[in-house]
Amino acid sequence: MGALVTLELPDDSPIRTLPWIITFGPLDDSEEWEPVVCGPYERPHALALAESVVADEELMAVVEPLLPRVSAEEIRAEIAAAQLAVEAEDEAADLDDTSIYGDFEDLGEEEVIGESTDEPRHPPDPTEVRAGIARIAALLTTPTP
Repeated sequence: MGALVTLELPDDSPIRTLPWIITFGPLDDSEEWEPVVCGPYERPHALALAESVVADEELMAVVEPLLPRVSAEEIRAEIAAAQLAVEAEDEAADLDDTSIYGDFEDLGEEEVIGESTDEPRHPPDPTEVRAGIARIAALLTTPTP
């Protein structure tokens, strides 16, 4: 069984309505091959397809939104936001460093909280996927406010 990685989003997040892509790659560093990028899909289709593929394969699937940015300025803004997010994570990691606070014992097993059951667990029919791609095409050709 492989691994599926995606964003945890609130049900009302506008990001859910964006087109989504799937990047399939090796599960560990011992394999070397170029990742395969598929999409765009609607989010439920992307999740179901990715889950279906990694269920029987030792692969990693990353399901992420495709950001339809149409100008260099918009792309630069996204890059700057991503860079700031990494800097913030690095600062948080520095604060979490055990050398600052001491070494703690394992506090127990991890718990999975809030698993969603609203996503399909079976791969969508190709007709459904094509209809979703048509909706995405319409979304990509409509200017955003």
